[in-house]
Amino acid sequence: MFQHAVNQFIKRNKYPEFAPKAVFFDMDGVLFDSMPAHAGAWVKVMNELNLPFSEHEAYMNEGRTGFATINNAYIQAYGREATEEEKQQVYKLKSAYFDEFGAAKTMPFALDLLKKIKSQGLQLIVVTGSGQPSLLNKIEEHFPEIFDHDKMITAYDVKFGKPHPEPYLMALKKSGVKPWEVIAIDNAPLGVKSASDAELFTIGLNTGPLKDEILLENGADIVIGSMKKLYEQWNF
Repeated sequence: MFQHAVNQFIKRNKYPEFAPKAVFFDMDGVLFDSMPAHAGAWVKVMNELNLPFSEHEAYMNEGRTGFATINNAYIQAYGREATEEEKQQVYKLKSAYFDEFGAAKTMPFALDLLKKIKSQGLQLIVVTGSGQPSLLNKIEEHFPEIFDHDKMITAYDVKFGKPHPEPYLMALKKSGVKPWEVIAIDNAPLGVKSASDAELFTIGLNTGPLKDEILLENGADIVIGSMKKLYEQWNF
């Protein structure tokens, strides 16, 4: 089912071929079923501070660094950027609310897919806009010996978060492979745009409430509705 999308990808980017050697995974909403907690925490903290913010906006902003999300909310509400102190305070409170939701469970079939890909000899790299220590620390616990932590890309590693292509371009540099040798898997519109603008073959994994069309409009080469389906249909 991927062949038509692959052919279009090669043609659009004028690549010589498509020969995967690495797979870049977003974290929240892809490896962990953590987005309901993130969305709930963002809505709670923003509304407490009289910053209008809905669950839909939380999903649409997914993939941005926390500071960028806060800054945009201040611009929209007050017509000014948030101060560094405000960013720190809001993100600290948001993190506390996130932790109140309890430990995020792994996405069903995520480990199965990772093991399948690793058995193919492909590199596996996490590319996330998150700086949430409680999640980042659980990667090794839930996905032991899958990811090389020296090659993980987080909010602390980039100047420009998603939707800017920098996170995926940095992963590309660390992986040492060519753009036509990568598959990027992201569930967020901004993450999909980031990977697509980095000219990578991008699978939109729609594990949230947004319509498939939103992921396609942001550059997904193909949209899959669940990790289970992606695991079952994986044939790269």
